[in-house]
Amino acid sequence: MRGALYLLGYDYGASNGRAIHGAFDGEKLAINEIHRFPNEPVMLGGTLYWDILRLYDQMRQGLQKAAQAGIAPASVGLDTWGVDFGLLDRNGVLLRNPVHYRDRRTEGMPEAAYAVMPREKIFAHTGLAFMPFNTLYQLLALRRDGDVSLEQARTLLFMPDLLAYFLTGEKGTEYTIASTAQMTNPRTRDWSPELLQAFGLPRALLTPIVEPCTVRGLLRPDLCEALGFSPKTRVVSVAQHDTASAVAAVPARGRRFAYISSGTWSLLGIETDAPVVSEGVMRANYTNEGGICGTTRVLNNIMGMWMIQECRRAWLQEGACEDFAGLAALAARETPFRSLVDPDDARFLPPGDMPGRIRDYCRETGQPVPQTRGQVARTIYESLALKYRWAVGRLERDILGDAIDCLHIVGGGSRNTLLNQMTANAVGRPVVAGPGEATAIGNLLAQAMALGELDSLDSLRAVVRASFDTREFMPEHAAVWEEAYGRFLALTGLED
Repeated sequence: MRGALYLLGYDYGASNGRAIHGAFDGEKLAINEIHRFPNEPVMLGGTLYWDILRLYDQMRQGLQKAAQAGIAPASVGLDTWGVDFGLLDRNGVLLRNPVHYRDRRTEGMPEAAYAVMPREKIFAHTGLAFMPFNTLYQLLALRRDGDVSLEQARTLLFMPDLLAYFLTGEKGTEYTIASTAQMTNPRTRDWSPELLQAFGLPRALLTPIVEPCTVRGLLRPDLCEALGFSPKTRVVSVAQHDTASAVAAVPARGRRFAYISSGTWSLLGIETDAPVVSEGVMRANYTNEGGICGTTRVLNNIMGMWMIQECRRAWLQEGACEDFAGLAALAARETPFRSLVDPDDARFLPPGDMPGRIRDYCRETGQPVPQTRGQVARTIYESLALKYRWAVGRLERDILGDAIDCLHIVGGGSRNTLLNQMTANAVGRPVVAGPGEATAIGNLLAQAMALGELDSLDSLRAVVRASFDTREFMPEHAAVWEEAYGRFLALTGLED
């Protein structure tokens, strides 16, 4: 057995970030969280910002904790959420804090964009689902508002590329994160010249795109010296979109599987060797985003655990103290299918009084209004499971034309036993849950691939299977869930 290769991965989520240390011996990966920190947006002057300098400082603290623990990583990698970006001036200085994708500035921008280029043509060029916060609409909102930062900008960097720039001084763009922007061509895996020209967006603002598992540069000399790290410590462009990293770590064999990367969002889809830019994909509002090793993630964005996260935040302010496991336990004791909602109703997207919005939805649709925390939580979980059923059906009928053998759930939501069982019941397929730290695992193993330690996606997933446990859930109560699905379709107006 050879000595371990030490790696350091940063996973920035919408509510917190972590620094994860990985030790890879060529066959198995062991991971250890060495630093965790909150990621809380800041509202200022009516705009919702990310606190990017604090996020960088937390990254520096993670490096410092690694040094204090005697860990000298061979490389560092970063992944974050998609679409958001920072703008640099001609001297490479950040012009303003990046704006949060839940900010309201893009309201109405997709419709304005369709007046310039029809929706069908935008999809034909980009293969991306139409989400109001996509980078394209954020840039159009900046131009509409006459924002001077856009006029002064010389470089656009997505969030992980911006943080990597702070670490290395090297500017660049990694494909999986760029593919969330609605500005790239999924066939060429490069910027779409037709779209940039149609919307008058300057190509010079964008840096060349590199594939995941590419060495971005070396850790800055001042950081290496202060930390006692080797001056050859590399910073790797992993699959920098967090979902791309999570999907890379799905412990599947073959390709007849679907996945849910379950966190603040539930990203449900399949992995393909080529993009699927078809009318069926556009009609279902599925998206083609970049994956590791040349793959494409054909997926649907579902609201996910955001609803229960926001409910818990509201209840904490009222003095309740249940954690997520406690809320699931409360939900398990409530009457099944008392009330249902469409998790992707636009009212649930912004932060705010989520329990009140759920009650309003139920009141407006003539359903019993959930009163207790358990009733609200059960409404969320059952509604999510039924939306997963709808999304899997669309995948099979409109995209694959074939049945899916099983559904893998990875990420933090894979620890929710109640929701996992509900999902198996709803979709009528075995559900394999875990690993919970898939995003960090994918990040670390992409670094190993960039350093020449792994040679394929199959070899990466073999390491995942050898290193981490999973749990299987089998479908139950098929007739009851079929009846509930009929109610869900009638309530939401979705077509089966």
